[in-house]
Amino acid sequence: MNREAFIISLRWPTSVLARIQIWIEKYAILILILILSVISIASYIHYYNNGLGLAYNDARSHLDIGRRVVEGLKPGVDQLGSVWLPLTHVLMALTIWNDFMWHSGLAGAIWSMMAFVGTGVLVYLFLKRLKIGLLGRFIGVFVFIANINILYLQSTAMTELVLLVTMTAGAYQLLIWSQNQKYVHLVGAAFWIMLSTLVRYDGWFLLAMATAIIALYSWRRWSYGRLEGTVVMFVTLASLGVGLWLIWNLIIFGDPLFFAFGEYSAHSQQQQLEEAGDLGTKGNWLFSLRVYFYALVYNSGALPVLLGAIGAIVLWLDKRVPPGVRLVTTVLFAPLLFNILALYLGHSVLSVQGLSGDAWFNVRYGVMMMPSVAIFIGYLAHRVSTLRIPIIGLLLMTAFFTFSSVDAVTVDDALFGSSQKNVSEVSGWLKDNTTDQPGFVLISAASHDAVIFSSGLPMKKFIHEGTGLYWEKATTEPEKWARWIVVRTHSENDSTWRLIKDASGLQRYDLVAEDQFADVYQLQAEYLNEVETKPSLGKQK
Repeated sequence: MNREAFIISLRWPTSVLARIQIWIEKYAILILILILSVISIASYIHYYNNGLGLAYNDARSHLDIGRRVVEGLKPGVDQLGSVWLPLTHVLMALTIWNDFMWHSGLAGAIWSMMAFVGTGVLVYLFLKRLKIGLLGRFIGVFVFIANINILYLQSTAMTELVLLVTMTAGAYQLLIWSQNQKYVHLVGAAFWIMLSTLVRYDGWFLLAMATAIIALYSWRRWSYGRLEGTVVMFVTLASLGVGLWLIWNLIIFGDPLFFAFGEYSAHSQQQQLEEAGDLGTKGNWLFSLRVYFYALVYNSGALPVLLGAIGAIVLWLDKRVPPGVRLVTTVLFAPLLFNILALYLGHSVLSVQGLSGDAWFNVRYGVMMMPSVAIFIGYLAHRVSTLRIPIIGLLLMTAFFTFSSVDAVTVDDALFGSSQKNVSEVSGWLKDNTTDQPGFVLISAASHDAVIFSSGLPMKKFIHEGTGLYWEKATTEPEKWARWIVVRTHSENDSTWRLIKDASGLQRYDLVAEDQFADVYQLQAEYLNEVETKPSLGKQK
């Protein structure tokens, strides 16, 4: 072999690796979509087969809301309600007319699954925009998709993943705008943030924080006139969802703030908790911070949180990153700041077993920082090259032990948390005794949506708060409209009991099933010929 051929042979592996890297760069998004889609589908099948996909009662309530839009005694968009924001329920309504899509939870989970794939891709793109190499980008994606709590929540009809994809997309578009100042990306940021404000109220805080960042960024670069125009353009579109929700509450409920202070609002629930002494974070910054930090660690893992914090510091101190870009990346901390503030103000409840209560409750809120943690770790792995191999090794080891021990706090929250209700006794009785019998079930959807879902009965079988005249008549004269009543006896928090407890017709019912969460009353046989058994009020406005 001559000298030239020998040199070429030495270079060959390097050139092959370079060509492979170029090929991966070219098709990275497609590769990611395929891999993440397979992981997403496999996770959904796994949790569907073991029955955990519907463990959260909130997931069943979300599915019921979507179903009521298309089926029931009074179907329509007004079934979207006032407390939970509407976007996920609107998306569910596209397929939830199908019984399998409803009862399997897939009508809701499919949007969480697509959001999982989308968020993983956005983590990659965000790091690429920060000029992070291919390995650092894939490390960031790995941190996100190898989180067992993310994989569980993306397999459910919960709203967390849809929120994550909209918030991350908004942050990504804001990052691009900070780099090229093209208004098309500011509009893109406004659009995605607007969508996030229709998923969860975390998006409202993101809207305020993004507006402040845009104003500060513009103030440092441009005149007041351009600053004003930029902020007004962003806010006009980004706040559209908030404005529509206020108008919706005004039209449907007569109060634009009904979602915030109405009977079924979080504020109303928090008042009850505060009176019972179970709202320890309110007015206590330190305890609020501590509670959310524990939730963050339980959801993300102690090592990823530590590495993510170091990565954030490295990013802020990196002079190679323009100051405006560094400023914009602070938007990644919106979920952290929002949750701590919400706990402090008493607008949110989060219980960490052994720290702020005897059981888990809403501990899944700690998962909201996962895209940010993933981005910061990817950045750290690239910029501090000497730590790259140890970081990869530690992350792989953490993932191995997490999955081998099936250590998912979100599953514990769903199965054993305070919001968990084993309603199988009540729903099973309804399924066994009412399926082939004519007549309606009077029930509060606000209190017993899990019963409605788990019974497997059609939505048109139930008279609830959203059925208009049926609800008004049945709560006034139950014996003429309801063959069965599901109610938490003597509980003023159950709107059905509160309205019928003094009705004379209640004496015509027998208690036929009892459970810690609800009781079932059945109309006595001699009065069956007087009760309505078919829809008779026509189409209601």
